[in-house]
Amino acid sequence: MRPVNDYRALAGRVRDHLGQSHRYAHVIRVARCAEVLAMEHGLDARKARLAGLLHDLARLYPGPRLLAECEARRLPVGAFEREHPIVLHAPLGAALASETFAVRDPEVLSAIAKHTVGAAEMSPLDCALYLADALEPGREYDERAELWALARRDLHGAMRAVIANSLRYLERKKIPVAPQTLAAAATFKVDRGEVPSLT
Repeated sequence: MRPVNDYRALAGRVRDHLGQSHRYAHVIRVARCAEVLAMEHGLDARKARLAGLLHDLARLYPGPRLLAECEARRLPVGAFEREHPIVLHAPLGAALASETFAVRDPEVLSAIAKHTVGAAEMSPLDCALYLADALEPGREYDERAELWALARRDLHGAMRAVIANSLRYLERKKIPVAPQTLAAAATFKVDRGEVPSLT
């Protein structure tokens, strides 16, 4: 399929693909936040906005479809993903960005693939999208605004704080933590018992 360079036209295609106004509003907010973080930190704002717009292409797929489509593409599916297939929407979304929207940029595809559970190795663009998804203004939790301010100042510090915050939430709710998230926590030297200072 021929790539679409016109952002408005691409956004329309994403809206049609998603088929849900709530999810579409979220991806637009994430695209804007990713673009802001990219500009603040000297990254490619166009790539960040594109990754944000396309990051949730498979988010509304049910678990069996996520598993089937990942297996059909020979995408890695581990024991955690079989138990929690929703996390597969990220790598499958990267595949759909390539197949359906003709995205070939490996940096954009990497950011999409890693935006949900993170990874041991994350580029600055990966981090920008991960943080934009976690901190867009539609997310309603007490620390969001302060974490967003931190993200605009310090990508690495914000990754550490957001991952720590996520781990505490998952542990409080007794939700298993993805191995990739634990690997990201190790990379960013997250202390699982304490959320880093936001100041």
